[in-house]
Amino acid sequence: MRFLYLRRKILLFLAVMGPGIITASVDQDAGGIATYSLAGARYGYSMLWALFVIAFCLAIVQEMGARMGVVTGKGLADLIRGRYGLRVTLLVMAFLVFTNLANTVAEFAGVAASLEIFGVSRYISVPLVAAMVGWLVVKGTYRMVERVFLVASLVYLVYIISSVLARPQWSSVLKQTLLPTFKLDTGYIVMLITLVGTTIAPWMQFYLQSSIVDKGIHLRLYRYSRIDVYFGATIAALVAYFIIVACGATLFINGINVETAAEAALALEPFAGRYASILFAFGLFNASTFAAAIVPLATAYAVCEGLGWETGVDRTFSEAPEFFTIYLVMIGIGAGVILLPKAPLLLIMFLSQTLNGILLPFILIFMLLLINDRDIMGDYVNSRIQNLIAWATAAIMIALTILLLAATLVLSS
Repeated sequence: MRFLYLRRKILLFLAVMGPGIITASVDQDAGGIATYSLAGARYGYSMLWALFVIAFCLAIVQEMGARMGVVTGKGLADLIRGRYGLRVTLLVMAFLVFTNLANTVAEFAGVAASLEIFGVSRYISVPLVAAMVGWLVVKGTYRMVERVFLVASLVYLVYIISSVLARPQWSSVLKQTLLPTFKLDTGYIVMLITLVGTTIAPWMQFYLQSSIVDKGIHLRLYRYSRIDVYFGATIAALVAYFIIVACGATLFINGINVETAAEAALALEPFAGRYASILFAFGLFNASTFAAAIVPLATAYAVCEGLGWETGVDRTFSEAPEFFTIYLVMIGIGAGVILLPKAPLLLIMFLSQTLNGILLPFILIFMLLLINDRDIMGDYVNSRIQNLIAWATAAIMIALTILLLAATLVLSS
C-alpha cells in the first residue's frame, strides 16, 4: 500500500515537472557560463559559498511566480495588464522585447563561438540552429517541446564530468564551499556581484508563469510544482558550482587568463584533457541553443498576454499568429545579427546585461505587489514570514543589480 502511494506521488511529480527545471536550467546560458568560468579562472574556489545565496534567491522568486500561475491561471504579463492597465503593460513589454532581443543575439553568439571550436563556421551553425528551434516550437506540441527542453537540461551534467576530469583537490573545494571568504578587491567584488546578479533575469519570471499556465497545472498539484521549482534552483546552483570547480582546478592554478566561455573550453585541454575541453564546449553549445529557443518564447508569451492575444505552443499558427510571429521574428533578428560581418557582439552582450539590470527591480516589485493582492491571490497571498523573506530577497537582488549595473558602466567607460 505504501509503495503504491509513493508511486502515485512520484508519477504526479513527473507529470507536473518541467517549467521550474527548464527555467532554472536556461538561466545557465552563454552569459551565465562565461560568468562562472571567469569566476573559477580568476578566483579559484573562493566564490563557491555564494552559490548557496544564488540557489536561495532563485527558489524564493520562482516559487512566487509558480504560485501565481497555478492560482490565477494567468501569466505575469496578463496579471500586470489586469491590475495596472495597458499603458504600464506596454511600457514593460517594450523594455522586455528590447532586452530579450539583445539576450537572443548573445545566445546565438554562444552558438557560433561553441561550434567554431570544432571548426564549424557560424554561417552554417547559426542558420541551422535558428531553423531547428523555430521549427520545434511552431510545429511541435507543448508536450513534445517540454520533453526536448528537459533532455537539454540533462546535458548540463557534462559540466560535472568536466570538473571530475579536471582532478581538483576536493578537500580544498569543500573547505572553501563551507567557509566563506571575502576580498576587499574591486575585481573580486564586481565578480561576486555579477555571480549573484546574473541569477535572476526578467524573462525567467514571464516564462515560468506562462509555461505553467500553458501546461494547465491545477491548484491541487501546486505542491509538486513547488518541488519542481526548488529542484530547478538546486540544479542551477550545482551546474554553476561544477563549472567554477573545473576552471578553478585548471585555469586558476596555472594562471591562465580567459575572457569568454569559449576560451575557457579551449584552455581546459592542456590541464584536464581533450575530453574535458570537448564536454565543456558541447555544454556551451547546448546552453546557447537552449536559451536561444526559450528567451524568444518567453517574449512571445509575455507580449501576447500583455496585449490580450492568443498564446500557446499547442495552438496552430492560424490560431495564434501573433504568438508565433513574435517568436520567429525574435529568432530571425537574433541569428541575423550574428551573421553581420562587423556586428558589435561585445556591445550587444553589455547592452543585454545592462537592460536586464534596469528591468529586473521593476519586475520583482510587480511580483511582490501582485502576490500580496487578495483580489488576485485569495488565501494564497504571502504569509508574514514569506513576505519578510521575499522582500529581503528582492531588496538584496535589487541592490546587487544596481551595484552590478553601476560597476559595469564604470568599467566600460
